[in-house]
Amino acid sequence: MKTIPSMDEWLKEAKKDSSAPNIGMYLVHNGIVRESAKAKVRNGVENTKPVFGMKFSYDEEKLTAAIEEAYRMPGIYYIKTWLNEGVLNVGDDIMYILIGGDIRPHVVDALQVLVSKIKNECVIEEEIY
Repeated sequence: MKTIPSMDEWLKEAKKDSSAPNIGMYLVHNGIVRESAKAKVRNGVENTKPVFGMKFSYDEEKLTAAIEEAYRMPGIYYIKTWLNEGVLNVGDDIMYILIGGDIRPHVVDALQVLVSKIKNECVIEEEIY
């Protein structure tokens, strides 16, 4: 498991970046390991066992490509990501994403697209029951 980043430090760093004058909003996503199985929360399967942890890894090249794609979205000027690795327990941090852009709709849309792309194309999550 990696060292968890400080969001206060990330925001201080972001506000010192050359992109800062263009940014009207920063948004942070913090994904964590939950006890409810993915099959239950996403597909409504009721008879799932509780999750005790997760084996988590990711593809760095695919992550970089996803970030580059998000930067091409309207009004997006700043992105920072951190993804954990290894065996994680319920409540552990899976990922942090900080995204900054000109207006709220652009930032919300870009965060949604980036998180979806990361979750669907860049990571390998194996729930442990």
